[in-house]
Amino acid sequence: MYAVVVTGGKQYRVEQGSKVRVEKLSGEAGSTVTLDQVLMVGDGSDIKVGTPNVDGASVTAEIVGQGRGKKVEIIKFRRRKHHMKRQGHRQAYTELKITGISA
Repeated sequence: MYAVVVTGGKQYRVEQGSKVRVEKLSGEAGSTVTLDQVLMVGDGSDIKVGTPNVDGASVTAEIVGQGRGKKVEIIKFRRRKHHMKRQGHRQAYTELKITGISA
């Protein structure tokens, strides 16, 4: 059984037992999160598609940990102008372990 959920403005295809890195959610490691925005639920040939969400469907997940991704370097450079600007960014994420899908 799998589901397509929306969190942090992105869509993820999740299955029970899988681990997913999503945009940062509040909570500590070991706590439980419920994702209510479920766009689709599939189980073999039985597929439910919502308009836009599937009624009564939810995905429960356990927070494995919080972290920050690899550094992305941004460089702005203008030739012949003695202008160069450097900036770095590390995006925060939450790692989830999917514990259950209910439709």
